[in-house]
Formats: sequence, structure tokens, C-alpha cells
Amino acid sequence: MSLWPRDWRLGNYIEPWQQYPFLRWLGNSIVIAVVSVVATVAINLCAGYAFAKLRFPGRDLLFLLIISTLMVPVQVIMVPQFQLVIDLNLLNSLGGVILPRLAEAFGLFMARQFFLSVPDELLEAARCDGAGHLRTFRSVVLPLSGPLIAVLVIFTFMWRWNEFVWPLIVLTDSSSYTLPVGLQFLIQQFSNNFGPLLAMSFLSILPMLAVFAVFQRYFVEGIARTGIR
Repeated sequence: MSLWPRDWRLGNYIEPWQQYPFLRWLGNSIVIAVVSVVATVAINLCAGYAFAKLRFPGRDLLFLLIISTLMVPVQVIMVPQFQLVIDLNLLNSLGGVILPRLAEAFGLFMARQFFLSVPDELLEAARCDGAGHLRTFRSVVLPLSGPLIAVLVIFTFMWRWNEFVWPLIVLTDSSSYTLPVGLQFLIQQFSNNFGPLLAMSFLSILPMLAVFAVFQRYFVEGIARTGIR
């Protein structure tokens, strides 16, 4: 056995693209990941700011109830989520994959912990200048949230890009598959062609590496400031 290959076979990267619609699967994965990142980060930022800086009845109790959902295994809620997708007529659509996972308790917790570190004096100064909650959030809080946004983007993109079980359940047509689901076509019952499988697996992680390379300089700062060790 040698860690260095004896011969290089570029056909392992070419043949799967000719045999299967990997370009279509890649496009589906990109759409799901990008839409999920934008929507989930926006929801987490708004909800985190509300739970950290606004005062309303039942705020702490509601936050504890949301955080308690982290203890519920995702397999437990798949059946009601699947029924919800059917009722909304989103079966075998990218929307059916995206919609049930938009609001994440973990992202909300991180956003709240980050916004708790923002000085209240900044918000009070903005209110003295006549800014409302929306203007304060947009003009004062968001410019300070670069590290938090970077952490949420990395985590959300990683989760959505690698997700396998939920797209496999919702997507029934092979043309609608995501890349992790489509890779299963290279795994056969009695034998595996490991060359194309490993080649496509390598290509599938490149988008995650690119996202991390773009946001990694904010990643450590964001983790530290949200209180996660």
C-alpha cells in the first residue's frame, strides 16, 4: 500500500459526469444551501436581537422553550415535518427541503449570546437620535455582527450542504436530488467503484472549503464572542 498513487486517472472525474446528472445535482445543492443560508441567518439575527435586547412578556420562557428543542432528536420530528410538506404540496421540490429547517434553535442561541455583548449604551444613543428598533438594528447592530454572521454562514452552509436523510425523504425524483444523495448512485449493492466515488466526494467538499476560506478569519472571533468554547 502506498499513500501516493502509482498512476493518475482523470477519468474518475470525467466518467461520473457523463453517466449521471451531477451538474443538476450540484445546482440543486447550491440553491438549497444558498437560500437556506440567507433565510436562516436573517431569521436568527432578527430573533437573536429580539431575545437579547427587547422586552416583551414571556421572553425568557419562550427562549427556554426554543432552546429545549435542541434536546429533541431530529428523527422524532421528521414524520410531522414530512406531513407538513405534503399538506403544503411541497413534496419533491427544493422548497420542501428548505422550508422546515429555516429556523434553527442553535443559531438563535448563538445570535442571542452575541447580541448580549453589544453595549446597551449604543442602542440608547441611537434611540436618542430618533432611531426605532429596525433602524437601530440595521445601522448599529448589524455592522458589529460580522463575526456572528460568519459563524452562522459556515455552520448553516455545512449542515445544508451535507444533509442527506431529509432530502432523500422529500425528493422522490432523481433529477431533484442533491449532491450527497446523488453520490449514492456510485455505491452498488455488491461492489463499489471507489475511484469515481472518491473523486466525486472530493469535488463535493470543495464548496465548503471555499466558504470556510472566505469567512475563516471571522470564525474564531465569532465563536469566542458568542460564549461557545
